[in-house]
Amino acid sequence: MKININHQEHEVADGATLADVLAALGLDGPGFAVAIGNKVVRKADRASTVLTDGTEIVVIKAVCGG
Repeated sequence: MKININHQEHEVADGATLADVLAALGLDGPGFAVAIGNKVVRKADRASTVLTDGTEIVVIKAVCGG
């Protein structure tokens, strides 16, 4: 199935969880905020969030500095 992460299309297996996809892309470390449909997904809920075809995901990396 196809999903979009930050407006880039990715092909993932049917039944993939948000945690699976983030880990495969190296986006599961500290400092990442993730939203699906403008709703933030808590880190504790990522493993139980099953993705569906066409899911729109936004990933933001926090950085220090000013």
